[in-house]
Amino acid sequence: MERFGRSAAQSWIHSRELRRRGKPVRQHGTPPTFPTFPAFRRLSGTLLVAVALFSCVAASGAVAAPGATGSKAGPGPAARPLGDVVPVPASVRPGGTPYALTPSTRIRVDDDSGEARRVGIYLAGLLRPSTGYDLRITDDDGRGRAHGRGDDGIRLRLSPRDRALGDEGYRLESGRAGVTLTAREPAGLFHAVQTLRQLLPAAVERDSRQRGPWKVAGGTITDTPRYAYRAAMLDVSRHFFTVDQVKRYIDQLALYKINTLHLHLSDDQGWRIAIDSWPRLAAYGGSTQVGGGPGGYYTKAQYRDLVRYATSRHLEVVPEIDMPGHTNAALASYAELNCDGVAPPLYTGTAVGFSSLCAPKEITYDFVDDVVRELAALTPGRYLHIGGDEAHSTSHADYMEFMRRTQAIVAKYGKTVVGWHQLTGAEQVKGAVAQYWGYDATGAAERAQVAEATKVGTKLILSPADRTYLDMKYDRNTDLGQSWAGLVEVDRSYDWDPAAYLAGAGVDPGAVLGVEAPLWSETLSTSDHIERMAFPRLPGVAEIGWSPQSARNWDTYKVRLAAQGPRLTALGIDYYRSPVVPWPAE
Repeated sequence: MERFGRSAAQSWIHSRELRRRGKPVRQHGTPPTFPTFPAFRRLSGTLLVAVALFSCVAASGAVAAPGATGSKAGPGPAARPLGDVVPVPASVRPGGTPYALTPSTRIRVDDDSGEARRVGIYLAGLLRPSTGYDLRITDDDGRGRAHGRGDDGIRLRLSPRDRALGDEGYRLESGRAGVTLTAREPAGLFHAVQTLRQLLPAAVERDSRQRGPWKVAGGTITDTPRYAYRAAMLDVSRHFFTVDQVKRYIDQLALYKINTLHLHLSDDQGWRIAIDSWPRLAAYGGSTQVGGGPGGYYTKAQYRDLVRYATSRHLEVVPEIDMPGHTNAALASYAELNCDGVAPPLYTGTAVGFSSLCAPKEITYDFVDDVVRELAALTPGRYLHIGGDEAHSTSHADYMEFMRRTQAIVAKYGKTVVGWHQLTGAEQVKGAVAQYWGYDATGAAERAQVAEATKVGTKLILSPADRTYLDMKYDRNTDLGQSWAGLVEVDRSYDWDPAAYLAGAGVDPGAVLGVEAPLWSETLSTSDHIERMAFPRLPGVAEIGWSPQSARNWDTYKVRLAAQGPRLTALGIDYYRSPVVPWPAE
């Protein structure tokens, strides 16, 4: 059964995780330490907030009277400005009186819509702990009122005929009488909820009752995504992360409208998914990790649970089995996969490029067929990632043959092939997707090879390592992460345009399927580590994937990002306090 909101069991798990990490349970983390700013910088930052928020609204096509976004509904502080969310919406039109949640607020859903009801249950689960309100879910009679009530409350509507909203778009309308969220598809309604929660005070994210008021600024947001593919990758191979840890990350991704979770399930250091036909892959190949820890793997039941949980948050799971390189865990588990028939020892270091499946052996393709067949049966999504990068120990001829046969196997089981951009060095099947992870130092020939692939129909996911790799160090003093692609501060991670990124190499903007933020785990072993490296860069990549380029610029974004600081703290996320962002004192 799909679960929405925070159940008692989930709250207990969350509290246990906070205790393990040494954080107060009720407050979701200790007050952070902030960098010291000179007085003039504090003043200029305050002025910048006002200017940037106005610019943000203007860039989104908003028309409003001065002060409309900060109007009040009754006593208490002003509502959060309507455009003060991440990702920035496509269109913001503020105006009118804010809506204030009260103990009598109801969540109204279409009478005949199970999908809307599920989103309503999720929304109620988010808001009940902090507001203390009952937030009963009631049926909507379709005439603008809930059964037996005169208050509009929060209304969730699915409107299949509203084609302009597409598969993920939504409209949010707020006024004195209530808030209406409208979408064509359930995913859009879910994304509308993420915008609504960001419009409420940051304290709404806490698990204990907080002081209101709970106001939503008046006006209308109409929003659709720029790209259909907006992803984050989590490497569970170098260091293993439990089901609960991955679920925690899924919830964080959902807040910023990420719609895809790429799981890197195998590498030299560990195999993380049970395969019945090759049981030693998980039992032995998954028994260690970088540094020699205990490792771990997901049973099929656990993997299905992860997929269900991601689906409930409207994320599609893309599993990756990296081949023919990055395969030492498999080679150590089965000697027959090695060309010399000798199994190497398990590996706990961080070097790359030394391992390879034996491409000339027929048993290799029996192995690939079994793994892909079982993984495809577990994964309802469209894609299956076959890796293909850094295969330095595989000859070019063997690589070409291996990729030809492996792509055919993936297609045989009804999935679309995704590979790292080295796949473009082989012949790609029709509909293949290449994930580009090059960076400024990548040579022109390699970029040209990628561009040529797009001319025959291969689509691209952009993950430039010096922009979107969340494991790159922020600066020279960052204690986690790597720096082989350079230092990646928050502004560098945000300030680029996918449509223009490979235009100089001849890539048409229409070939770009979307963007992805990978998080490699050579140096990361806890949820704290994940969060410190992902935040605050991940929200920026999410905005790059969602928001129109015309609505984006660093000067306004950094102010909206700064406003996310208290929300991240309320969620228990120990984010990096980048000095290029004017964080408020919480």
